[in-house]
Amino acid sequence: MESRSRMIIGCGYVGMPLAAAFHAAGDVVFPTTRSPDRARQFEQQGYHAKIADVTKPDTLRKLPESDTVVFAVGYDTGSGASREEVYAEGLKNVLDHLPESTRRLIFVSTTGVYGDAGGQTVDEETPCDPARPGGKAFLKAEQYLRDHPVWSQRSVTLRMAGIYGPGRIPRSADILAGKPIPAPGGGALNLIHVDDAVQAIRLAADAETFSPLYIVSDGSPVDRRDYYREVARLLGAPDPTFEAPDPNSPAAQRAGSDRKMSNRRLVAELDFQPKYASCREGLAAILGP
Repeated sequence: MESRSRMIIGCGYVGMPLAAAFHAAGDVVFPTTRSPDRARQFEQQGYHAKIADVTKPDTLRKLPESDTVVFAVGYDTGSGASREEVYAEGLKNVLDHLPESTRRLIFVSTTGVYGDAGGQTVDEETPCDPARPGGKAFLKAEQYLRDHPVWSQRSVTLRMAGIYGPGRIPRSADILAGKPIPAPGGGALNLIHVDDAVQAIRLAADAETFSPLYIVSDGSPVDRRDYYREVARLLGAPDPTFEAPDPNSPAAQRAGSDRKMSNRRLVAELDFQPKYASCREGLAAILGP
């Protein structure tokens, strides 16, 4: 495949390995960052950095011409901006400033846009009913994209399940410390290894034919408590203990949404083949001997 130019707006936990994968394939990579220091680091890695902030439209003027744009902005709690300002208004600002030559826009969203499904399977046709501010902000961003007269026709929205990988294993520190985990009994946890998240983005970026929306999950939901027990086993820690979460906490809101994500459309249409078919394999690759 001939090399292409790729702009990654938000080079964080997913954006960094995505940039590396594009670069290794011979593509020209334009990562954005709010930090001049990070920009210099990107340049040293062979990338062409652009200093930009999605919440400040003036910084988005003269975005570089690129074949593919990936919006994968994370939320910085110290930024002073709300999640809606970052995800929804931030995407809207980018849409207003994208060069017309852009062939494909990938919007990295979240399965947090769904509500409780009572343990049933959820797919792309399931109605959304987010409970948390982040899910609501992402859903608003998706609506901006669907309603856009130009970019709605050239975009793919990827609703990511919980992303884990090296350096990001939820509750591992608490498990090692023997702290009780705020997790009620039962409830499905839907996950995707960061390497497979990157694979899904690359498939969506280069597909000749595609749907406007995909769920990105490993397709193997796991009971929350079983996940924590497996982490403990691999860490050589005692079996975790559990407690009821604070009713107003994010943990309680997550636990109150029992749903199983289907990745069938992604597998069938884009030939997605996860490297880690379940979190058991993914965790073993990270924590195993």
